[in-house]
Amino acid sequence: MGVDNKGLRGLMKGALRLIYPPQCIGCDAPVAEEGALCPTCWAAAEFIAGLCCTRCAAPLPGGGPEEHEDIGLLVCDDCLRVSRPWNRGRAALVYRGTGRKLALMLKHGDRLDLAPPLGDWVARAAGPLVRRDMLVMPVPLHLRRLAKRKYNQAALLSQRVAQVHGLEHLPHALRRLRHTPMQDHGTFAQRFANLHDAIAVHRRVAGRIQGRAVLLVDDVMASGATLAAAATALRDAGSGPVSVVVLARAVKDT
Repeated sequence: MGVDNKGLRGLMKGALRLIYPPQCIGCDAPVAEEGALCPTCWAAAEFIAGLCCTRCAAPLPGGGPEEHEDIGLLVCDDCLRVSRPWNRGRAALVYRGTGRKLALMLKHGDRLDLAPPLGDWVARAAGPLVRRDMLVMPVPLHLRRLAKRKYNQAALLSQRVAQVHGLEHLPHALRRLRHTPMQDHGTFAQRFANLHDAIAVHRRVAGRIQGRAVLLVDDVMASGATLAAAATALRDAGSGPVSVVVLARAVKDT
């Protein structure tokens, strides 16, 4: 009996594993399967699985969501002070330890091989946000930064999220109107001012987003200024409700 293409790929993959055993995606330690973390990296990974702000995904003190009847009222202090132009938000990890390391490896380390496993984590976090006929799209990079980096890490994640949930992916729906400084520094207000009117919906897809629910994907959320600019552009263009999901959520040190 012959071996079909799928079976042949499985045999080849098995042979490669004998030569090159799976390694932890956060370091070079051996692991049992592809896309896994070693015990050390796992211990330093803070997955957001408990109570969190329903707007920005910041972890909140307390038990699990099942202990609270009205999850819609669980909003962090920042979201009480700042109006978010999206409805709901989720994140896979806290942006420190392994979460920070992996986000930086994907963003600046040319580690495109991390996109599938990290994208799976983002897709899992996005589960409560997914709606039928939802559009998935990444936060865009300016062409100057895209030319330098060669890829948009948010688009790699959003592609995986759309694939996992069987949703339509629009990787070029949003565009940067101007090149803006990196958001790594600056006050809360400066970050929002930096992104004001910096993102717009591409005219060729404007008709396709009318009234459609949108899931915005990015790698990291700190102040939320970039996601706010993208969500505002979508709402101004006539989209339906906007939700956001990120790989890692920066939090205040306690």
